[in-house]
Amino acid sequence: MKELEEFLTGRIWLRNFTPFSKDLIDEHISGGLIAVSKGIGKDLVCARCLENSPQKIISFYCSKCEEACYYCRHCINMGRISSCTELITWKHPTQPPQKNHSFAWTGTLTNLQERASLKVSKSLEQNHSHLVYAVCGAGKTELLFVPIFKALQKGLRVCIAAPRTDVVLELSPRIKKAFPDTRIHTLYGGAPYEEGFADIVIATTHQLYRFQDAFDVMIVDEADAFPYSYDASLERAVIKAKKETAPVVYVSATPSERLLKKVPERSEIFRRFHGHDLPVPSFKPLWNYKKSLLKNKIPTKLADWITDKIRKKEPFLLFLPTIELIDHSIALFQKLDPSIEAVHSQDPQRKEKVMKLRDGEVAGLLTSTILERGITIPNVQVAVVGADDRIFDASALIQIAGRAGRSSEQPGGDVVFFHNGIAREMDKARNRIISYNARSRS
Repeated sequence: MKELEEFLTGRIWLRNFTPFSKDLIDEHISGGLIAVSKGIGKDLVCARCLENSPQKIISFYCSKCEEACYYCRHCINMGRISSCTELITWKHPTQPPQKNHSFAWTGTLTNLQERASLKVSKSLEQNHSHLVYAVCGAGKTELLFVPIFKALQKGLRVCIAAPRTDVVLELSPRIKKAFPDTRIHTLYGGAPYEEGFADIVIATTHQLYRFQDAFDVMIVDEADAFPYSYDASLERAVIKAKKETAPVVYVSATPSERLLKKVPERSEIFRRFHGHDLPVPSFKPLWNYKKSLLKNKIPTKLADWITDKIRKKEPFLLFLPTIELIDHSIALFQKLDPSIEAVHSQDPQRKEKVMKLRDGEVAGLLTSTILERGITIPNVQVAVVGADDRIFDASALIQIAGRAGRSSEQPGGDVVFFHNGIAREMDKARNRIISYNARSRS
């Protein structure tokens, strides 16, 4: 019973798809410990993702209930929710025992980080939401450690959510290292089942569909990132997953105007933790680059840039606008160095390939925007091919440029925007980076 309660506390789960036996679930429903609710009620709202649009809540003839039924198209990849689906929650969770958490991070915060950390702690104590607006490489995660530790000491449950799996996988080992005696679960699509009640949950925002009134503190990292910034249901999932009065800490290097207006209490850091400027991207024309690559020829300027990085043994990230172009081009670049790899959102091996780049086993990676944020590689050099493409808005380009120069040992870095004509978003990104550097010195 204890294991079942720990699993269901704060969760809203499909009755027929739990890691526990049907008999055990039925026994606790009969005993009044588990509550059962319909997946889609008479109000035609999905109880899991809160979707209610007629385009997503679809009528169909259901062979199970033998009548007209509705199902939710929006969250169907997490298991179908329909009118006759039963969702379960634990009705009256017992108070988890007070635990002795330890804090093992031995680093030192800069004055700006320390000031921001204190502000976040104060906001959490007052149950106020807070925005941490800090440039790439400012040390946003580290300044959250003390506020998280204070919350744990009070017996509060913390969620750290991020829109992308790659960010979650990057955060998880850092959080576990900082809090070695705390039970921490890492949740993303395809993640292995973890036992027990987690005091810290690190999850993609999609995984929050499966939580309800679960967390005392909610942290949304990369709050400007796709898909969170474009999908209202993910914002609803954050609100549903936290307890009613729980504050939200939003963390972003490139917050939207909407987020800036929404959260008046904020901390701003426009200087990297090591005190050096953000690398300012250079613009280099690469006319008809798509035609060249599709004809199996790497443009000379691009080949020279790659060859230079290989010669200097500098790892690199080369961003391309489409998966199709990545898949077509990888064989060409491997002629320059056979160790070069390609990664994108549909690549199940992207975690392992990023580790190979970090460990020096590959010269560089061709990548989509999947690696625009949440990744730190020492001394990495960065180039964007087709920076004028619509996929690369100013925020994405700022984040991509922010991959370079993140370590104090190698605070510089080459950032090149290869283009087929300078786009407004490119100018916007470079001007904002220049303004961040100016503001950091004011």
